[in-house]
Amino acid sequence: MVKVLAHKDTNKLLGVHIVGPDAGEIIMEAVLGIEYGASAEDLARTVHAHPGFSEAIKEASLATFSKSINY
Repeated sequence: MVKVLAHKDTNKLLGVHIVGPDAGEIIMEAVLGIEYGASAEDLARTVHAHPGFSEAIKEASLATFSKSINY
């Protein structure tokens, strides 16, 4: 499970929660985004391997502005 917290007006990343077997492997993407002031849309537009756990970050990021592909 991935939950992305973003500012309502600017969509700037505020935090990310990741729970699951490979959380330690994919958290670095969120840390880098927060460190450099990225928006949730920035994370969503980056390439994520398919199939893979990192797609959960993409989906959660898309959900912050109502564009998620899968529910």
